[in-house]
Amino acid sequence: MKEATDVLKIVGMILLALFVLAVGVPLVLAAAGVALGILGFLVSLAITLIKIAVVLAIIYLIIVGVRAVLK
Repeated sequence: MKEATDVLKIVGMILLALFVLAVGVPLVLAAAGVALGILGFLVSLAITLIKIAVVLAIIYLIIVGVRAVLK
């Protein structure tokens, strides 16, 4: 089970890094005055990543709940 938690931690870190890049980069580019098309794409990417993160969190909570009930 320790390996599973390590894998979940690594996946969480990767998702967090993608989220930071998807949110941080558009803000920096907007401050620098770069094209708004790129900004819109990256913001929509950030919103999609948030949705994926929420779905993964719900799935994780369901799995943990089922595991707790079965113990």
